[in-house]
This record gives sequence, C-alpha cells and structure tokens, in this order.
Amino acid sequence: MDPKEVVLSFWEAMRSNDFYAASEFLSEDFKGFWPQSSEFICGRDNFAAINTHYPASGRWEFFLHSILCEGLRVVTDVSVTDGNINGRVITFHTVVNGLICKQVEFWPDDFEAPEWRAQWVEIREREFW
Repeated sequence: MDPKEVVLSFWEAMRSNDFYAASEFLSEDFKGFWPQSSEFICGRDNFAAINTHYPASGRWEFFLHSILCEGLRVVTDVSVTDGNINGRVITFHTVVNGLICKQVEFWPDDFEAPEWRAQWVEIREREFW
C-alpha cells in the first residue's frame, strides 16, 4: 500500500473501535505526539491501550473531511465524536515501509466568535460535519 492507502486503512480500522486492530497500521516503535498537552505516546501497544481506555460516552465515530499526501507524509482532517465529545483532529502522519511510524496530532477547541467580526461573518449551527 502507498502512504495514502495506509492512512485511509488506519482510519477505517479506527471506525471499528478496535484500537488494537487499528494499531496494526503503526510501526512497533511508533511515536505519537499531542503538542497541545505535551504528551508523547511511544509504541503501538500504548497507542491501542490509551484509545481503548479513554473514558468515552459511547462508540467513537470518525468522519474524514480531507486527506493530503506528499511523499511519505499524509495529513488528515477528521471529525470525531462519542455522542458527547465532538472534536476535530488534524493529524500529520509519516509512513515508512507501509506503516505509520509517527503522528503529530492537534485537537483544536471550539471557541465563541468575537463580536467585532460580526459584520463580516455568518454564524452557522455547530454540527458534526
């Protein structure tokens, strides 16, 4: 599989909520970074465990908005929800030898639009895109 196919397969496996199955698309020495909380996940087993033990309200759903590829680098924009949490995750994947060896993942928080911009924007209902 090329890098794009590997990442698409990873997200498809994530949809199953079997995070050990999803981790099979990661290298044994996988490195995962969450820069906003300064957390580092080392190894596919830790990736699977942290996702399996996350205190979710229900089954996780994933919706892929876009995917961009250049060489071994793949970037995805994905909406994630468990019915309570609604997040958007931007993930930078590095794929080597058919496995994801590195992910840098950003979970931007929603925020209220500042009043000063009101004359130039429309506010749309928040939804799971």
